[in-house]
Amino acid sequence: MSTPISVTRLLGLGLTPGKLRGLQRISNPNGTLTMVATDQNSSMISMMKKATGKEPTYAEIGDAKVMLSRALAPHCSGLLVDGYYGYWSTVAAGAVPAGTGILIRVEKSGADKNKAGAPMGEVEAGWGVHKIKRCGADAVKLLAQFEPGEFESAEHNFEFTRRMYEECIEHDILFLLEPIHFAYNGEKDDSKSKLDRKAQTVIDSAKYLSRYCDIYKAEFPGTFGHETDAQLVDNLKRLNDACVKPWVLLSAGVDYDKYKKQVEMAMKAGASGILGGRAFWKEFFTYSDPAERQKFAETECVRRVKDSDAVVQTGTPWFAKYGLTTADLSNLRATEGWHARYGGGTATAGGPSKVDPNAVY
Repeated sequence: MSTPISVTRLLGLGLTPGKLRGLQRISNPNGTLTMVATDQNSSMISMMKKATGKEPTYAEIGDAKVMLSRALAPHCSGLLVDGYYGYWSTVAAGAVPAGTGILIRVEKSGADKNKAGAPMGEVEAGWGVHKIKRCGADAVKLLAQFEPGEFESAEHNFEFTRRMYEECIEHDILFLLEPIHFAYNGEKDDSKSKLDRKAQTVIDSAKYLSRYCDIYKAEFPGTFGHETDAQLVDNLKRLNDACVKPWVLLSAGVDYDKYKKQVEMAMKAGASGILGGRAFWKEFFTYSDPAERQKFAETECVRRVKDSDAVVQTGTPWFAKYGLTTADLSNLRATEGWHARYGGGTATAGGPSKVDPNAVY
């Protein structure tokens, strides 16, 4: 029999019971992560309006999200949804299988911007980490737009990230962080200055922020055609080295064929998986007829997720990034009385002391 390992090893990595269970829930059996995002409200609304010529109603947006989730959730390890339109309707409708983990975003869509045009992140009104934990989700996702060179927003969004990280520790729920670079000081998305700094911004953001999460969701560090493939491979290595925690690749709305190439390169560089959205389903919203939407979701969207999953299976398991093996995980054991210590209590001869219900260890 193998020698048991104390769960203190997990605690030293920040993997408390709730966080570890969240990781298990959103992962594939081999420890990689194939996750799909359906939380992009602004993009979805814009595409639906363009397809139909009218502003979609709350019910129409909810129906579209349920349809998309029902088609894709069986083929991914985790599904990212929003709280405003997506979570309750998706769960109530039984659109997510019991074996698929659920992540919910916490940030407000379309946060206010400062004088430089830089987003200043905030929590969705009426929402929060405590509600995401309470309603049974497996993880909290935060999008924190981040440009180290724009000092005011960088300081604001760093503190916003740190605060959400601390709240997730308080409520013992897994935290996935998504920093995004952006245009500011009059730039356009295709400005040369923005393209030139993208790779370094992505890598530097990982250095600053990846310790304040459990899973780090990174942009592709560069742009096809702007850098050579050799340079992109080197950028990915630098990104992997910069990430303190396991990282997954987002899709940023690129076409699927381009995203698949990015995924292949990222897995070779050390990524643990993906959390892609529009690359899988953006054409879904170009159809005004629900039947056509459903057909596209159940055929092309599913094919893309399955093909990507096959690539993700070759990635680095999350536990390897934490320095653990499957053997280590199978031999972890807690000691008697852990349940009293968990949540801030102590087990003493005189009985348990006063417990802080929000503390974790």
